[in-house]
Amino acid sequence: MPIIENSSYNNSPFYLFNGHLQTMVPSVFRKVNGIAYTRERINTPDGDFLDLDFSSVQSDKLVIISHGLEGDSHRGYMKGMAKSFNRSGYDAIAWNFRGCSGEINKSRRMYHSGATDDLDIVVKYALAQGKYKEIVMVGFSLGGNLTLRYLGEKNSGISDKIKSGIVFSVPLDLHAGSLQISAPGNILYSKRFLKKLRVKIRSKAAQYPDINIAQLDKINSLFEFDEKYTAPIHGFDGAVDYYTKCSSLNNLEEITIPTLVVNAKNDPFLPQECYPTGLLISHENVFLEVPELGGHVGFSNSEDVYWSEKRAVEFTKRGA
Repeated sequence: MPIIENSSYNNSPFYLFNGHLQTMVPSVFRKVNGIAYTRERINTPDGDFLDLDFSSVQSDKLVIISHGLEGDSHRGYMKGMAKSFNRSGYDAIAWNFRGCSGEINKSRRMYHSGATDDLDIVVKYALAQGKYKEIVMVGFSLGGNLTLRYLGEKNSGISDKIKSGIVFSVPLDLHAGSLQISAPGNILYSKRFLKKLRVKIRSKAAQYPDINIAQLDKINSLFEFDEKYTAPIHGFDGAVDYYTKCSSLNNLEEITIPTLVVNAKNDPFLPQECYPTGLLISHENVFLEVPELGGHVGFSNSEDVYWSEKRAVEFTKRGA
């Protein structure tokens, strides 16, 4: 029974009374203490680098955590998840996508929703340590899409040390999600993302002058940004081609390990296409949980540990 009808998350703090507040307040105000990262930089085959932040408890179990659009390893949801898994006896790698660790990356390419090759580099690096008997993969939003694509692409060839995947607030259909986040009610979110993305593109254009930024300030939606920058920089034939090829909705049926997808019903970023109950109702491995509340990467409560962090650890132990 892969559709989880009755979510255990049903009581957001009273002052977070809608999806927007449940999204914004944890994002802006949450502080997580008790995490001391150790950074390791690893090289990529194309001469670039990835910065990985480790939080170790000297375990033989590991969680690999992937952040969302314009996030990084220090976001509250990342540190909260790392802390929760540390408490449960797991080492944690909170990895930073290219250009997201505080230093612009070297290569012309950056990160995008389908860059599973970089996630594979992180997984292989973890496996090469030779001490991890169990690996769990967790992703948020864009990082959740990336995680699902990775699990689906690997299919039955996935390492037997990777035991489960848990993702939250995932735009499974990237095209529909792009249109949703640019809807009038979400204008504050899209402006915030575009402001950060413009900074990245200017830094990248300073490295690679052939990247034309003359019209950068006139872009008013994430679709336009992906059409003019994300897609051509990463070899896609426009935004629609990028969305079509990188949407994890296309990979769900290929996933062979226990995987939990949690998308809140009141998530302001997610359209109906991101709740594929029909596709997953008979899936043997992928569970879809749709809480009434939670917002986008929210799922807060009045405790130090958020519900999403408890749920992720619970799923690794129970598998449902």
